[in-house]
Amino acid sequence: MHFRQLERRELITLLGRTAAAWPLAARAELSEPRMRRIGVLMHATADETDAQARLAAFLQGLQVAGWEVGRDVRVNTRWSKGNGTQLFRDAEELILSEPDAVLAGVGATAPALQQASRVVPIVFAQGIDPVGAGYVESLAQPGGNATGFIQFEYSLAGQWLKLLKEIAPRVSSAAVLREPGTAGVGQWVIIQAVARSLGVVLRPITLTNGEEIERAVMAFAGDPNGGLIVVVSAASLIHHDLIVALAARFRLPTAYPYRSFGTSGGLITYGPDIIDLYRRAAGYVDRILKGERPADLPVQAPTKYELVINLKTARVLGLEVPPSLLARADEVIE
Repeated sequence: MHFRQLERRELITLLGRTAAAWPLAARAELSEPRMRRIGVLMHATADETDAQARLAAFLQGLQVAGWEVGRDVRVNTRWSKGNGTQLFRDAEELILSEPDAVLAGVGATAPALQQASRVVPIVFAQGIDPVGAGYVESLAQPGGNATGFIQFEYSLAGQWLKLLKEIAPRVSSAAVLREPGTAGVGQWVIIQAVARSLGVVLRPITLTNGEEIERAVMAFAGDPNGGLIVVVSAASLIHHDLIVALAARFRLPTAYPYRSFGTSGGLITYGPDIIDLYRRAAGYVDRILKGERPADLPVQAPTKYELVINLKTARVLGLEVPPSLLARADEVIE
């Protein structure tokens, strides 16, 4: 009887201690938020300097918002430049890792992720006509699991031809390197309208594979007073180095949409500050991690544009850049 009373006392004491510990354990669990998971799908290779700069800007944006990688957020990045099959496979694997949100880069990254999931929040940093492509219902009310930032407005397309004529006034014909699809057609229509007012004859060149691009540019280069316009597209980034090399080889004044073309030897570029778009995308991911829905976050346009002029390339082409154009440039490469 004595031993049974001791056993009962010990049991009651043990239960009391355990019960007292439950609130402490619960409070400890609440004070230690779980590690959040973010997927990143980039349509580029991991050794590309510009792609790494875009990813770094996104991570910096997360840090500014209060998220420290490795402490309270884990980032899983996939790279798949120019390989559609790999891109969709990477999208599926990222979704299977059960992320809290996914960042989509340029090109088909957002559609690939949305094909893999209509539930996981997707933030795209370089959208190209997301309404026309069908992965948001409208810019003001995306309506589904995707939202983010477009990298250009269609009116931008007309500026490339105007700048080309300003820096190379003798240009009377221009080949437009474009990607098939609604975004390519939309930019073509705007450039056509400006071409009529400037008296410039246009020729479309479809960005397919490298051999076809080289063949088409070579054929166009026989026209006197010709120039090139490269429009916004994933394909123009995939064939970035080839396009710059062809413009130099055939001495064709060329206007581009991305700063990276200018730093690689391109004559003149005008387009959005892509790095800024990735920082802003981090802000949307932050809001989603804190409970907001992509459907309620409007798709936004760029707020910063950059004009870059490569004076070294201008001199090689025998072009004298007007002082008024130089004065408007955000960056002049000597």
